[in-house]
Amino acid sequence: MSQPTPLMPHATASWLVDNTALTFEQIAEFCGLHMLEVQAMADDLASSKYTGRDPVRAGELTMEEIEKGQANPDYKLRMHKAPVTVSRTKGPRYTPVSKRQDKPDGIAWILRNHPEVSDAQIGKLIGTTRNTIAAIRDRSHWNIANITPKDPVTLGLCSQRELDAIVAKAAKKAGIEEDAAGDERLVDDREALIEELRAEREAAAKAASEAAQEAEAAAWLQAKRAAEAEERGE
Repeated sequence: MSQPTPLMPHATASWLVDNTALTFEQIAEFCGLHMLEVQAMADDLASSKYTGRDPVRAGELTMEEIEKGQANPDYKLRMHKAPVTVSRTKGPRYTPVSKRQDKPDGIAWILRNHPEVSDAQIGKLIGTTRNTIAAIRDRSHWNIANITPKDPVTLGLCSQRELDAIVAKAAKKAGIEEDAAGDERLVDDREALIEELRAEREAAAKAASEAAQEAEAAAWLQAKRAAEAEERGE
């Protein structure tokens, strides 16, 4: 069974590259990264993107373990203490900063398309306050001129399953289940759009990842050839 990776693999790898004599293979294996990623950090192609994180201070490695690795290039580092994954079980939904500006659009969409959903349900789903919901409903929100109703699922504010769950619950409470059943075609169209958008995002991410890997590999090969040429005195 493989051991867990550090809580912040790239930042940890950056620190190990700068502060130890471990091999790229040792660092890559411990951090769960590709060796070329570590090579790129050593060549300053990627290290500037990350602030080094000391795994010794974090309790994930010991200096004794690092010294064993430095003494034996074939030694595989063993994690001292697995990182603890922090999970939120109570409180409002956390929304990344990049998504917070989309909240009013998502709220407006729910208010327009599912008026049966309560403010409390919207607040829990989107992670917002009742005052904000009320301001958007009565159009007294400070940025109302720029608010455009958009599906919160496509905005990434919630999952389709979560949205469907609160809509179904609200419809049942309001006694409008029959009306909701007539919207199956709209739901299918929305799901098709979501799948299309998700596929486009995945394709873009894959292309970017492949391009980055090709660039790192090319840089590594160029550095290797330069080093070989220098050894030959060319």
